[in-house]
Amino acid sequence: MNLLIKDGIVVNADGQQHSDVLIENGLIKQISPNIIPSESCQVIQAKACYVMPGGVDVHTHFNIDTGLARSCDDFFTGTRAAACGGTTTIIDHMGFGPKGCSLHHQLATYHQYAAEQAVIDYSFHGVIQHIDQAIIDEIPTMVADGISSFKLYLTYQYKLNDSDTLQALKQLKTAGALTTVHPENDAIIHYLRNQFLAAGQTEARYHALSRPSECEAEAIARMINLARLADNAPLYIVHLSNGLGLDYLRLAKAHQQAVWIETCPQYLLLDERQYLREDAMKFILTPPLRNIREQDALWCGISDGTIDVVATDHCSFPYRQRLELAKGDFSRCPNGLPGVENRLLLLFSAGVISGRISPERFVALTSSKPAQLFGLWPRKGCLAPGSDADVVIIAADKRTTIRHKELHDNADYSPYEEMVCQGAIIHTLSRGKPVFSQGQFIGNAGWGQFLHRQPFQTS
Repeated sequence: MNLLIKDGIVVNADGQQHSDVLIENGLIKQISPNIIPSESCQVIQAKACYVMPGGVDVHTHFNIDTGLARSCDDFFTGTRAAACGGTTTIIDHMGFGPKGCSLHHQLATYHQYAAEQAVIDYSFHGVIQHIDQAIIDEIPTMVADGISSFKLYLTYQYKLNDSDTLQALKQLKTAGALTTVHPENDAIIHYLRNQFLAAGQTEARYHALSRPSECEAEAIARMINLARLADNAPLYIVHLSNGLGLDYLRLAKAHQQAVWIETCPQYLLLDERQYLREDAMKFILTPPLRNIREQDALWCGISDGTIDVVATDHCSFPYRQRLELAKGDFSRCPNGLPGVENRLLLLFSAGVISGRISPERFVALTSSKPAQLFGLWPRKGCLAPGSDADVVIIAADKRTTIRHKELHDNADYSPYEEMVCQGAIIHTLSRGKPVFSQGQFIGNAGWGQFLHRQPFQTS
């Protein structure tokens, strides 16, 4: 299908212009004013709208089994929700496999999960559960198979100790891969949680108190030093939620260390007061929601360019399931929030419309920088001749009220219920094909393709 987007404000990370966008055979063909459409060309009118690269969400958890429960969004419902929110590419963090399994075990499992299901293009992050020589030797073959980033955990069932983490950092750098890390001090979390449980303090607010910001910040500082010991191995910190950790990362960047930072809308727009609500179990996630001061620190990092990426950490469990499993005990509640459909609009409203960031910075945070870091640039993350025609069109003059009954994920609630956003997602195109238009999902399962990502490069 050939398609022409007329009269929009075309925004990339490096600038904006009033232009038309011509799409042929799924690729951007031309960007310039006053393109005359052919008779067979479909036309989308985008006057007074922003025409931007489709979102690249590099932190989702679809179909993940956490041990307590399996998330309710699979690769169809999760990518459907993403498409309806203007996201055209996701990179999913694969869950843990059986004890002692190979890296390719989970890759094969996730290929089965996503094939013929995904609505938009997708890839996966490798997950390292343990370190031995077989895993070290397998990392380069995973990179050759298009998996150029891997996640390490400093907490949870398959946490890595410092010596294993250092080995992983060294080999991942050598193999051309980016190390992504969930940073929390596991020992302190266990100590505090056990104290609360022993005292009968099981309400949702004790989840947050058992994982204070210092636990996250200490682990971030430790990872910075380990990466430095690994000859400045590239390091990506996921879901940053606090200002002290941001200070450590800002210092590392000032010393020319190869570190990048991700945060999420929940840490910018929600806070610890949610844990005082009657339905507080809806907001159990890790790291937990913080206070307003931490929010302000993160917004400063967004505004001054220190934070590189806004992703979602979408990991949804129905509220009814949370209540059934938790039975009033935060430690038994499945962990994570839905939100893949709301990321772009929340940040557009709270960031661009509020004047905190420019439209160009918005594109950098949500599309271009993640595409560059994770081996997808320039196929993804920009509107330029030869790039995939992944496009989101946003009307700034409209308002959207978030209501879960109008969303497209498989959860039964939204943490952003009744939040009013200035702006509306009007159209989403995936490789030139409309998958969302004027409030209607019009995509198809199986349209999404696996993305073989390039090895990591710092430049």
